[in-house]
Amino acid sequence: MAKLTPTDLGPDTAVLVIGMGRFGAAIATTLDEAGTDVLAVEKDPHLIQTWSGRLPIVEADTTNPEALEQLGAREFPIAVVGIGSSLEASVLTTGNLVDIGTQLIWAKAISAEHGRILKRIGAHHVVYPEHDAGTRVAHLVSGRMLDFIEMEDDFTIVKMRAPKSIQGATIGQSQIRSKFGVTVLGMKRAGQPFVYTTDATRIEEDDMLILSGDTSHLEEFARRA
Repeated sequence: MAKLTPTDLGPDTAVLVIGMGRFGAAIATTLDEAGTDVLAVEKDPHLIQTWSGRLPIVEADTTNPEALEQLGAREFPIAVVGIGSSLEASVLTTGNLVDIGTQLIWAKAISAEHGRILKRIGAHHVVYPEHDAGTRVAHLVSGRMLDFIEMEDDFTIVKMRAPKSIQGATIGQSQIRSKFGVTVLGMKRAGQPFVYTTDATRIEEDDMLILSGDTSHLEEFARRA
């Protein structure tokens, strides 16, 4: 069976979310609110009680392959393993999903070692929510950046207010790309719609900029511009 990619996923694709701690619950509720069919799985009866009636949820120990079979896990092309309290349970659950042929597995990791294990046994995407959140907040509290989204291979998109050094100049005149190696993708001015920028776009005080580039280049721009 061919593996799914995110672009293959249609609006009717169902998602299995295993583990209803903060991470899993956030994913399950967001997907549900967006109209995606979700089945949440949890073994803690207190969490089952918390979410019962709010989301489709079943109680099961997913470290047991038979439990996954009984809840119909094979019918879900996508699964999210949000278990963070037990490395063993996370690894066993992910391995069981791989064994039944789940086509797209997202798994939460609490450490680099945990993440390496998950990838080795077949998880397609491994996320580090605590680390990622900490990195993002560090960038926000230490400079001009108002939002920070790190993609892959150190490629990052940031939102920040226009530095004084480029206010009153066009993007071409300020030579942002040649000086700092970053690209201004767009601009939002108070009371006006978002626009994609060109070299002729003039930057004014209080303009909100969306920039992209290498993380280190953006950090340097935020410090020096």
